[in-house]
Amino acid sequence: MSTTELKAYDIFKNKLGEQEAAAVMEYFDEKTAKTFQEKKTDLATKEDLANVRIELREVKADLIKWMFIFWVGQLAAIIAIVKLFL
Repeated sequence: MSTTELKAYDIFKNKLGEQEAAAVMEYFDEKTAKTFQEKKTDLATKEDLANVRIELREVKADLIKWMFIFWVGQLAAIIAIVKLFL
């Protein structure tokens, strides 16, 4: 047990008794373990983070490519409009 658990156990032992304090601490341990198991799927691993970084890199490259294509299209449209007026 950690020091926090020991302090909690002592408090419960003084108020409830030894068996009840042990039962309460066991309940907390089970509840904590159950909650951790439920939330475990929400945690990201290093591999998950690496995959996200790779996907972001690919998206960033695609975005830059499409921005360049848009700028070239805009430039062509502006040149065409200027030639039309001159």
